[in-house]
Amino acid sequence: MNKMVLCFGICNGFQALIKLGLVPYGEILEMNADMPTLTYNDIARHQSKLVTTKVVSKLSPWFNKIELGEEFVIPISHGEGRFVANENVMQELIKNGQIATQYVDMEGNATYDIEYNPNGSVYAVEGITSKDGRILGKMGHSERSYRGNILNVPGNMDQKLFESGVEYFK
Repeated sequence: MNKMVLCFGICNGFQALIKLGLVPYGEILEMNADMPTLTYNDIARHQSKLVTTKVVSKLSPWFNKIELGEEFVIPISHGEGRFVANENVMQELIKNGQIATQYVDMEGNATYDIEYNPNGSVYAVEGITSKDGRILGKMGHSERSYRGNILNVPGNMDQKLFESGVEYFK
């Protein structure tokens, strides 16, 4: 992949990236049973709400304008957003710093609690990257959290993803 390429998929875009293998592998691969995927939410229905996510890796240039550990309130809206992967894959993602963001509770802890992890994602994964970080896939709709689009809700909503993407090419 060209070093100047960045790719970002939100929600259904994340589904496309993961089904192709671009996240977490960085290349298009034939799907097999050992690969991570996105599937139906644990509650077997659509979820649409605000959640808190935490940036747990800055491997990706998409996160260049924020701090590691920063938390963001972002909207989600999906019926098939549960990230699943076997333990070997999860350990590899952790080792490589490819888990970019996680759903967290009010104390900032990754959780399986459906109130905070709306789909039941393993390890509370909300977003992952390719090994080099240039491909990012995430479920939360960061593009819906801009300039006062969501009013009267406390919390930081601007992940500065798009600013970081533009800055990457300067």
